[in-house]
Amino acid sequence: MELRDIEYFAVMAQHGGVRKASEALDLSPGAMSKSLHRLETAVQAKLFDRTPKGVELTPIGSALLARVHRLRLSFEDIAREAADLGQGRSGHLRIGASPADCEDLPAACNALLNEAQRLTFEITVSDTDVIVPLLVNGKLDLVFNVVPASPYPGLEQEPLFDDEYVAYASADHKLARMRHVSMADLAPEAWVVSTANHRPKQILVRVFEESGLPAPRFAVETRSIRMRIQMIAGSRLLGFGPKRSVQKAAARFRLKVLPVKELTWPRPVGVMYRKDAYLLPAARRLIELFKSATRQRN
Repeated sequence: MELRDIEYFAVMAQHGGVRKASEALDLSPGAMSKSLHRLETAVQAKLFDRTPKGVELTPIGSALLARVHRLRLSFEDIAREAADLGQGRSGHLRIGASPADCEDLPAACNALLNEAQRLTFEITVSDTDVIVPLLVNGKLDLVFNVVPASPYPGLEQEPLFDDEYVAYASADHKLARMRHVSMADLAPEAWVVSTANHRPKQILVRVFEESGLPAPRFAVETRSIRMRIQMIAGSRLLGFGPKRSVQKAAARFRLKVLPVKELTWPRPVGVMYRKDAYLLPAARRLIELFKSATRQRN
């Protein structure tokens, strides 16, 4: 079995046929067919079935393609490690962070740059449904985000600090003046939430349902946590999100956490990275600096 045949097979699967794959690789269809024949001989199984629309993977072909993806990630890790060792550079860190958990990143990254001035960063700030798949597919090295009770398949995670989800409103909202807010008090109110169907929205819907109330009314949906906070600060709308973010914005935007026992949920935050993947020494150092920055902030 040759590595080039495995690569050609992945391109055939991507393009759905020998001819299109040969055009993409600038090779003759005959060369591609020979490559496929060598690979099928090596694995002693058929990898593609012909259909009226072209070809499709057999079950064995699908299993091999999944292996090819992991093999590619392994080769990328090897290449990055060799470049770091061979060229003596600090490398390039690709980081993902949720909007609520990127506040401590600038200080940690600046501290790391003071130690390794040739290090470069690529930082993606988005929600769980975006950054976790990027990490799983090898497009990111680290993700700072809320972590589940059980790690995602193929990922390692380390705890960093504990936060919690809370309901909040403008300091001028009538509910902000109450010592205790019940779920019934929240029933007539409208909410600002993320467009992503992530944990805060799911919790909110479930708690309303368990309280025997109609589903919460989502008046505004946006991924931007800053826009959510600004809209809540200037209206009668309510929000449900990370307490740390609300507290940081409270003074500037006059926000107040609402005392709703049913809507106070733990939010553990940590760092995630691929299991058994190459992790730059700079990545490990960044995790240490991030932990230090959060301890000082807390």
